[in-house]
Amino acid sequence: QVQLVESGGGLVQAGGSLGLSCAASGSIFNINAMGWYRQAPGKQRELVATVTRGGSTNHADSVKGRFTISRDNDKNTVYLQMNSLKPEDTAVYYCNAAVTRWNHGYLYTNDYWGQGTQVTVSS
Repeated sequence: QVQLVESGGGLVQAGGSLGLSCAASGSIFNINAMGWYRQAPGKQRELVATVTRGGSTNHADSVKGRFTISRDNDKNTVYLQMNSLKPEDTAVYYCNAAVTRWNHGYLYTNDYWGQGTQVTVSS
């Protein structure tokens, strides 16, 4: 099986910074795209940023210039550096990974999710 374990959430004042990390473990052949999503109370889960295995990134317009996604393929870990945080960034942040695994002699790719970590930005 595959597990994604997130860390780094917390409470910060507006204008402050936080860093999130998410480490994947288990029987992994390789990991393709990795990403961060967030869900605020009463709202749908939304994309924050994604990064391909080769390092190409995509950031939501709402976080461009403030958040930076990166990854370490050797550590199967994805990071999210969040600067200039705003109260509207308050949400539960989830990491996501497209993981390829061997199963009965075949390679399969499935999406996996972390358990979520709370980020709260006070005004």
